Amino acid sequence: MPVELKYPDQWSEFKEKAKKASECRLVRREKEKIAKIKARTKKYLYTVKVPLDKADELVKELECTNLKEIK
Repeated sequence: MPVELKYPDQWSEFKEKAKKASECRLVRREKEKIAKIKARTKKYLYTVKVPLDKADELVKELECTNLKEIK
């Protein structure tokens, strides 16, 4: 089961999880005006929904080694 963290309350926790992730993904949902950032660790898939206009800034903050953008 994926674990959804809330933005902005749990953003710092998500950044820590993303450091340990084997892969991070960015999914843009234009119709809903949100972006989902996902971090895959050995045990869980962590997700966070962010506003579409802040997605690029927030992805730059992550220290994820393998980032893929899903369209």
